[in-house]
Formats: sequence, C-alpha cells, structure tokens
Amino acid sequence: MSRLVRTSGALILTSALVVPFAPTASASAPMDTPDGDAAFTLTLLHGNDPESALLHASADPEFGGAARYTTLINQLRDDEAAGTGAGDDESDNRGVVAVNSGDMYLPGPELSASLEDGAPFYDAIATSYAGYDAISMGNHEFDFGPEFYAEFISAVPEDVPFVAANVDVSGEPELAALEAAGRIAPSTVVEVENDVQVGIVGALYPALATISSPRNVVLDEVVGPVQAEVDRLAADGVDKIIMISHLQNITYEERVARELTGVDAVVSGGGHEVMANPEDALVPGDEVTVHPGTGAPLSYPLWVDDAEGAEVPIVTAGSDYKYVGRLVLNFDANGDLASVGDRSGPVRVSGTGDDAVEPHPEVEAQVTKPVADYVKELGNTEIAQSEVALDGGRDPGVRTQETNLGNLMADSLLDAGKRNAEEYGVAEPQIGIQNGGGIRNDSVIPAGPLSALDTYSIAPFANQVAVVPGIPRSQVKELLERGVAATPAADGGFMQVAGVNFAYDPERTAQVVTEDGEVATPGERVRHAILHDGTVLVEDGEVVDGDAITIATNDFSARGGDMYPFRDADFTVVGTTYQGALEHFVTEALTGQITAADYPEGGSGRIVIGEEATTPPGNGGGDDDDDNGGGGTPDPTDKPTDKPTGDPDDKKPGGSDGKGDGKDDKAGSLPVTGGALAGLIIAAVVATGAGGSALYLSRKRKSATDVGELDS
Repeated sequence: MSRLVRTSGALILTSALVVPFAPTASASAPMDTPDGDAAFTLTLLHGNDPESALLHASADPEFGGAARYTTLINQLRDDEAAGTGAGDDESDNRGVVAVNSGDMYLPGPELSASLEDGAPFYDAIATSYAGYDAISMGNHEFDFGPEFYAEFISAVPEDVPFVAANVDVSGEPELAALEAAGRIAPSTVVEVENDVQVGIVGALYPALATISSPRNVVLDEVVGPVQAEVDRLAADGVDKIIMISHLQNITYEERVARELTGVDAVVSGGGHEVMANPEDALVPGDEVTVHPGTGAPLSYPLWVDDAEGAEVPIVTAGSDYKYVGRLVLNFDANGDLASVGDRSGPVRVSGTGDDAVEPHPEVEAQVTKPVADYVKELGNTEIAQSEVALDGGRDPGVRTQETNLGNLMADSLLDAGKRNAEEYGVAEPQIGIQNGGGIRNDSVIPAGPLSALDTYSIAPFANQVAVVPGIPRSQVKELLERGVAATPAADGGFMQVAGVNFAYDPERTAQVVTEDGEVATPGERVRHAILHDGTVLVEDGEVVDGDAITIATNDFSARGGDMYPFRDADFTVVGTTYQGALEHFVTEALTGQITAADYPEGGSGRIVIGEEATTPPGNGGGDDDDDNGGGGTPDPTDKPTDKPTGDPDDKKPGGSDGKGDGKDDKAGSLPVTGGALAGLIIAAVVATGAGGSALYLSRKRKSATDVGELDS
C-alpha cells in the first residue's frame, strides 16, 4: 500500500459557521445488497477518540489499551487484504484503508507521563504502530495549544497526513510549517491494490474555540470546504471518497452528509457513540447508544441520504481504544457504492475470551509499561483523607445540581485566586465558578484516601486558574443564569460555586446565549444571590446595585467556554492548573482532611431551587453558628493543624508554598502537587498584553500555549 497524493495549500473559506445541535431523524434501512455485484471491495478500518487511554478501557483492564488495539488493527488489516472471511457479495479485487477521526490524546495522568523530562510522546508512539493512512484533527489536540499539537504530529511517521478541509493553520507557524511539508492537508489520496485510489477528506468542529484552544487557527463551516475538496478529488478521477470528521456528535455528521454529494462513507468522531448490531460483542459495561432524534439504538452503519438521494453510511467506534470499526464497502464498476458487507461492525479490543488478542510487544514495551509505572506511582501517592463520599457523577450530579465535589472544586479555584492574587497583581476574588463539565471522574469517590491520581481523574484538563476582575453585578447574574439555563437537562455548563449562594426557579424563562457569547434572552431563573460576606447581589430576581465583583474560574470558562457570557473580559491566570489548585487546597488549606461538616453529601445548600438562597454562615459575619445549615465556603484558618499520618513529604507539594520549583529528580520520589504535579503537565507564566492576558505554558519537553477543555 502506498500513499501517493498529499493535498495542501490555501483553504477555501466560504460561508459563516453552521453548527447544528438539534438531532435529526435518519434513514434506518440500508441499501439493497445484490450478490456478486461488486467490482471492488474496500474495507475501511477506523477508530476515533483514543484520548490517551493507553493502558486499558477505564471500566475493565481486560479490554482496550493501545497495545491490544495495535495488534487487532494490524491483524484485521492483514485478514481483510487477504479476503479472510469475505462474504459472497464481496469482490476478489479488494483493498484496505485505516483511519482515525481524532482526539488522539487527552490531558490527564497518562499524557502527563509524556511530559516528564526526556520522555517520548507515548501517544504518538501508539499512533505510529497503528499504521493509519490518515487522521482527522480533533478538538483535544488543541487543549495544550497549537505548538503542542505540532509536536505530536512531528512525532508520528511522515507518511501519515492529518486532514481537515475547513481549517486554516497559516496563523500558527509550527502548524503552517507542517502544512507546507504536506503533513497537514485538506485531504489525501491513498492508493490501494490494483492502482485504486481512495480519497480521504477531513473536517473539524467549527466552534472549536468554545471548547479548546486553537488560538490563531481559523475554523470555517463544514459543508462548503468539504464539498469543494470532494469536487476537486472527483475532477482528478478519484471516485471513492471517505470523510473522516470530528464534529462532536453523530447527528452533526448526519446533517453534513445530507448536504454533501460524492462522499461514499463518513467516519464520525467526538461523540463517543457506540453503534453495533445484535450479533456484535461489546466491551462489558458498554451499551449501544440511542439516537437522540429517533430514539432507536444506533445500528452499524447509520444510513442517511445525501443531497442527491444517494445512501451514505455513517460509522463511529466508541472511544478509548475499545473498538476497531470494520466497514466493508462494495463498489460497482462505475465506482459507485453498491452495498455494505454483512461483516461490517465494531470489533472489540479484548484481552480475554474467544476474541482475545495479545498486546503488541513493541507498544507494550515502549508505551504500556512506562506509562503504567508512572500512573501507578501517582495512584500510590495519598494526599488526603475524606470523611465523606465525593460526588462527581454527571447526571444526576455535577451537570445538574450542587454536589460536594463540585463545592470542593469551586472552593479550590477561589482559594487559588485569593492565595495568588498579590503575586499576580489582581484583586482577591469573591466568587469561585467551576463548570460541571470540567469535573470528569463521573463517579462517586468513596470516603477514605484521596490520591494524586484521583485529582487527575477529577480535573484532567490543562485548564489554568484565572481571575476575572471588575465584573458588573448585572453580568454576574448573567453568569449565574448561564449556569442553570439547561436545567433540568444535564449540561457541562452547570455551575458549581464558591463564595456565593443562590436560588433559582427552573420553571421561569431560561437564558439564551449566541455563539458569540452575547445574551439574546436574559433569563429570569436566578431569584436571589448573596455573597458569603452577606452582600446581596440579586433580590426578587433583580440585580442590587453595588461594586463590581471579581471571579475566580478556569481559563476555559473565562474565555467563554460553555457559552459563559464573560464577553472577552480581561483575565489573569494565577500560576496553577485547576488540578493543581485542587491538590493544594486539600493538602494545605484543608490539611489533608475533607470533613463531612464542610462537604456533606448532597452539598451544603449553595444552590437551591426556590425564591430565597440559603443564608451563608453567620449571614456573612463570620459566625459559624447560624441556624441555616451553612452553605458557606470552609475557612482554612479554622482547620486543625495536624497533618495526615505518615510522612508529610509523601502527601504534600514539593515545597511549603505548593508551587513547586518545576524541577524533577527522576531518580527520587515522584513530585506530586498542585505546583509540582501541575508541573508534570505545565508551568505557567503570565504575559499581559492588550485586550487581556495570554498564558504561556512551558513543558519540560517543549513549550506549548493556551489550554482548554471539552465536555464530552
């Protein structure tokens, strides 16, 4: 198999963003499958959203993992090329193409192993052994900024192109250089057996800046640029064309496919959907995703009609190295898609049972072992004891209501903002805001020990703590309205808070925000809001006049992520990731003791449904003997001074200030903390300029900039 064509150059940028979120119904019946009709059979092997799940599927260590995935995709490639198990409807004239639809890595403990001084890029090694013919850009690729993504691409073999037709990287020098070298392109053409050419066109989520950190990378809408690239390939004689896209949910790919012509199949990424047929084996714990429009389980493939009425199969393969998708496409003599083979479906990555595969030895040695050793050390590093189970579930949970873990995260941001305010020349914040979508463990952590690894599970992104000063009270209300706009539905924008209590009425008008972060419908849900010092911000749904408010949040939210209406407000990052803030808060401010009194199950009443907010402790007077159950942020000065038992150096930052010195002793103990564990990922330096603050992240291997997060 050889890769002949690399297309690059200026992208055609057409109309405005088209970001369809509403699900659409789809054709459910596949095309007829006449026997013996195929002149050529193309097997499309596909993956998506591996997201640094290098070791195994999160639910079961016997499934998934980059090493088993590599073995499986290589075995399937050989079998499909040889026609092993081919159906009667397939042609002896056959070829194989392998693609991935993006999100090749995700900030977290596995990726942080690559940030150790001198460590290789483990995700790039795994990607290299998979032997992809093309990879789509994903949103998480930009979480550490464009330079970091450029480093990843450079660590993957030079004959693997990264494709996206609606992306202009010319504003980022490192990515622009890769485009000039043919590593980044709108599309690529792969030549398989008997000189058959297969075109592969990429597409990326247009609203990328709202969920990640592309900085000067420019995104266009999808349909126009993709259609232009499809038409160009067709004019060059390529009559088999695949779109690999990362559009965040499969209903978006449906919408796009309906408006295109000339695309034979679509490989979707970003939604993590599991699609399968009754006979397909799934990884334990997985269920077939229900189509949000039709309510029916997603069969493999999902069929839609394109703009000319031709049927187009759409496929996806879960996430986290759990499945290799196998789509068998039969083409007639005219190059048109005639049928999809009955053998098509997801093939699970299993280490047990009849379908078990052995881990790929090189990937096992070069990726699995060093990453597992690193993560194990994080897991063995206890940083706190909790008297209470900490609720980080999604629904019900941090995306629908106040939880004690949500309170802990918001308290951590507020603490970091206050603690570092003087050093970074900002006012001390009065409110802490943590978006529910940034709390990612999706589980209840039992009472007992909390490890360094737990903090990565809770707060895996590279988001920095940011202080946003001078927010008018009317805008504070808008932010609170945004936090409850989606209720009762689960939403990553649901707000966990510190320093403020508020009451809302979900039956009243919800706020509507435009893609530009402008409030189109103000919202009438927030009825009462009171700071923990007793200052009333909202009374009977109306803003109370007074001084502006300073807010601590994460930089993803500060720049308008989850449609938070900060509206380009200036903000300053204050020297720690949100994971680092969490670890510092529990080890230093809480002295390693998370109490049921401070963080009761169900929350402490900071967010309630009704007309009146819970009264903060002492009504803001500092008296903890109020009769209303509290609802306040714990005061670290009231905590006992006793540390958890054991060696304190094993449980706290690599320095009493928790900032760490950014240095590693690779022969000694693992640096753990807020500053030090965060230092495994990034060291933050603030550069202030016109219009706001820019964050520069220095990695131990290479510098990267601007970080972000995604809610799925």
